[in-house]
Amino acid sequence: MSLLALCLIITALLVLRVPIAFAFAGPCLLYMITTDQSLGLALRLVANSTASFPLLAVPLFILLGCLANHAGIAERLFDFALALLGRVRGSLGYVSIGVSLGFSWMSGSAVADAAAVGKVQIPAMLRNGYSRKFALGVTGAASLIAPVMPPSIPAVIYAGLAGVSTGALFAASVVPALLMALGLAIVVFIWVRRDDSIQRTEFSWPRVLETGKRVIAPLGAPVIILGGILGGIFTPTEAAAVGAAYMALLGLAYRTLSLRDMPKVLVEAALITGSIMLIVATANLLGYILAREQVPQELSELVLGWTDDAVVFMLLVFLLSMVLGTALDAIAVLTLTVPILLPISAQYDVDPIALGVLMILSQMIGLLTPPVGTVIFVLQAIAKARMSEVFWGALPFMVPLLLLCFAIIFWPDAILYLPERLNL
Repeated sequence: MSLLALCLIITALLVLRVPIAFAFAGPCLLYMITTDQSLGLALRLVANSTASFPLLAVPLFILLGCLANHAGIAERLFDFALALLGRVRGSLGYVSIGVSLGFSWMSGSAVADAAAVGKVQIPAMLRNGYSRKFALGVTGAASLIAPVMPPSIPAVIYAGLAGVSTGALFAASVVPALLMALGLAIVVFIWVRRDDSIQRTEFSWPRVLETGKRVIAPLGAPVIILGGILGGIFTPTEAAAVGAAYMALLGLAYRTLSLRDMPKVLVEAALITGSIMLIVATANLLGYILAREQVPQELSELVLGWTDDAVVFMLLVFLLSMVLGTALDAIAVLTLTVPILLPISAQYDVDPIALGVLMILSQMIGLLTPPVGTVIFVLQAIAKARMSEVFWGALPFMVPLLLLCFAIIFWPDAILYLPERLNL
């Protein structure tokens, strides 16, 4: 079975919307059989790919996000942000960004963010005179902050694959995530500056104080998680466990979670974890086949023979990650491409931390781009909208994300300042 046939079968299965893990597994097993490879070897490759201590943080961060979702943290952040910004024109657009930024410190997943925040904010924006495209676009784009801002599940996956410090990657991601929020806020300002039909609310200090008290404890979660990791108190895995326990206690204290809800939360976290780990495992098997066919070496020779400029290489990585992100899950893209691109990046003296931030940010754009566009499907279900409606609403908000990618390409050292100062 040729490599070309393998790729064509996988592509056909993805077009038919077969789940990514199964679209990888079936053709890869067929390749192993037709090339007289041991199925026992395939089983070992699949099993060993998830036997990693850094990857243990993934299910714990997923559990943390599920607990935050069920504990109603997004609603508390929404009430506080609206109390602060209600009288500003386009306030709910800024609120959407602010709530996603706050929730991103706990979720690490764009899908979790879009689901938790979208079901609160999209109906509120529609009731207050905002267009459907604006409501869907700003909510979807703001949810992309979560996979970039630590704790980021794609960052944990990348760190495990690249053998770099998860804490350093987290630290390098903070400034880009904040710049994402700033860029989205600028788009909101431009969009709503002449729209007088949008309703506003009166500012009230008592309401600000009342809603502010309700978010003090939830905002302790990112302090515990990031403070523990960056301060050297916890490993990322330990920080995820502590954060999940803290969020469970908050939910029980607020009575938004009960012991009866815990099995449901655990099952939800287990299902999400299982789907991610299955993608990692099957993508690792595909990676073995690509390595056996010497694809990394041939690609390396092709790229090195074409250009010796690190900026051009980073542009190629950006385009590859963005295009693959429109068709594949980000976890699958990372698992497939990091082992190939990392050795090539070393030839250009590109820092692996900067490479990781660029790859993650590039792939997040794919979450709002057909045909896969996971966030699109979530927003479709919440707002009963069409895919085109979500995409065209989000398109203006992709501009600052693309500009941020170009900034990282041309000035990668800028995002390395924070991890270097923290000695990570």
